[in-house]
Amino acid sequence: MRRRAEFGIIALAAAFFLMFTAVGLNYFRLSQGGAAVGAGSSQALVELSAGESQGTIFDRELRPLTNASVRYRAAVVPGILEEDLSAYVLDKEELRQRLAEGEPFVIDCVKGALESDAVTVFEIPERYTGEETAPHVIGYLSQGKGVSGLEFAYDRLLREGALDNRVIYSADGFGQVLAGDGKSVSRSSKARTGVVTTLDRDLQQICHEEGLAMEKGAVVLSEVGTGDILALCSFPEFSRDDIASALTDWDSPLINRALYSYSVGSAFKLVTACEALSEGAGGFISTCTGSADISGQIFSCHRSDGHGQQDLSQAMTNSCNTYFIELSRILDTAKLRDLSFSLGFGRETHLCSGMTGSAGVLPTVEELMIPAELANFSFGQGRLTATPLQVNQLTGAIAGNGELALLRLIRGITLDGESVANEKAPQRSAVIDPEVAEELRLLMIHAVSDNESSNARSDIVTVGAKTSTAQTGRFSEEGEELCNAWITGFFPAYSPRYVLTVLVEDGGYGNDAAAPIFRRIAERTAELKG
Repeated sequence: MRRRAEFGIIALAAAFFLMFTAVGLNYFRLSQGGAAVGAGSSQALVELSAGESQGTIFDRELRPLTNASVRYRAAVVPGILEEDLSAYVLDKEELRQRLAEGEPFVIDCVKGALESDAVTVFEIPERYTGEETAPHVIGYLSQGKGVSGLEFAYDRLLREGALDNRVIYSADGFGQVLAGDGKSVSRSSKARTGVVTTLDRDLQQICHEEGLAMEKGAVVLSEVGTGDILALCSFPEFSRDDIASALTDWDSPLINRALYSYSVGSAFKLVTACEALSEGAGGFISTCTGSADISGQIFSCHRSDGHGQQDLSQAMTNSCNTYFIELSRILDTAKLRDLSFSLGFGRETHLCSGMTGSAGVLPTVEELMIPAELANFSFGQGRLTATPLQVNQLTGAIAGNGELALLRLIRGITLDGESVANEKAPQRSAVIDPEVAEELRLLMIHAVSDNESSNARSDIVTVGAKTSTAQTGRFSEEGEELCNAWITGFFPAYSPRYVLTVLVEDGGYGNDAAAPIFRRIAERTAELKG
């Protein structure tokens, strides 16, 4: 009897062991198939996740720059499936295999797939489409966290509280879904929240497409009066799918070149001209012989035989270096330096956390007391450096009737994808007398219209602009000095709405490398916006 009792206890223990092993194996199979099972007193739960939704980065009109496309995913329970899914599922072979396994699963499908007790369809935003036009602004993720651009600056807003899109079924103790017991579906609305930028998606596309003509450089397009950045591009671009290659690329594609400072060149003549007009020296006339001797140092004009007698308008059109050197010698140096600072030179441009434009280098008054340093400064060379953002902001003050509007990239945030919250008004300050600003606009207009060789001239839209060919002190393997090609300007000429700055790093002459890009962007913008 004792042996029988012992045998019965052993048999009972073995039976319990086999039962729990079977339940455990069933749970493991479900979890490996994308389903999770939770044990209950009499029932379990089977949960299927179709993917997570994150917050969206929007353009100024609340059009998505991320999450711009969606994919459709179906959560399927084979055990209670009655209909044929082959017409809706993208991968027919995967469907066949998953149905044969007999466990709940999630699979990609087309829009319009029919729902039932056994099929639940989710619309899942795709973070990137592979066709983004603003990678340096948007940035990228690593291990689910933002590490650059707006993805970094607004990481918490975009990802905090992100919820899975999921469906939960009731199941028996073995994890088998119970037909007729219904289902609990959760659909995330996180994609409707996010950050609203000042970018215009269409204009960003235009600047991106036309900017691809350069190997290295930047494009900044802003709105007159508000300082809103409508488009911001940096080249070369990078692939989020291959950050490792970008890190070792000699051309440093991860750098946002709109935030980096460069030698400015002749575009800075606008500041020298502004100070001259402010001091009543707009009528200054000088004769260019092709060079100027400043305390024993020879400064050459780009035209070796000289431009002859020049007034301010002619010197701006011809971009005559020696004229501006002589002009600077009759100006108040401290006021010229103060004006430069007021216009944004020597100051950082803060767009958002982790995205701040360099202050560049603005020589001190003491340094400008050295005649050769002042000569260089007068036409944008020497120690002076600035970012495309700063040059664009300068041009915006001229186009904006003397009011400097601080550039901004962020409008605010949205909680519903339909309205903007926490929006701040544009920050403007009067830095140039309106009459002086008008004279500068006319100088820039004539610098294009009176120059038959200007590649910024257009039959579609009138513009005012100034080109630069800025020496860098660096040389190619052939021994030729590398120069940065610039152009900055506004359009339409007599009622400015847009400010456009193009930098082609190591591009050579501004009129050859930067002006054609400027013209095409201005023309396409005018055609699109009217």
